[in-house]
Amino acid sequence: MAEVPSTKALASDAHNPFTAVPIEITVSVGRARPLVRDLVMLGSNAVLTLDKRVDDPVDLFVGDKLIARGTLEEAEGDDEGQLVVRLTEIFDLGAGL
Repeated sequence: MAEVPSTKALASDAHNPFTAVPIEITVSVGRARPLVRDLVMLGSNAVLTLDKRVDDPVDLFVGDKLIARGTLEEAEGDDEGQLVVRLTEIFDLGAGL
């Protein structure tokens, strides 16, 4: 049986066609659980309270798999004003993706 290459080996192989496939990463800043009656009452300028604080880490997901955590920051230089995520914790992906 052929040996399956590790995730890091695949990522470092510049000739691997899979390295050019884009993926979507979802950044979760928090969750809210309003009642439906409260949700339908929301309008412009309404405030929806999340379960996290401004300085809490955000979660990064590929699909429903948690892959990392990080902090939100504002980009500097030409991208000033753009949100970025500074990764603080990366989880072992293994064969999970």
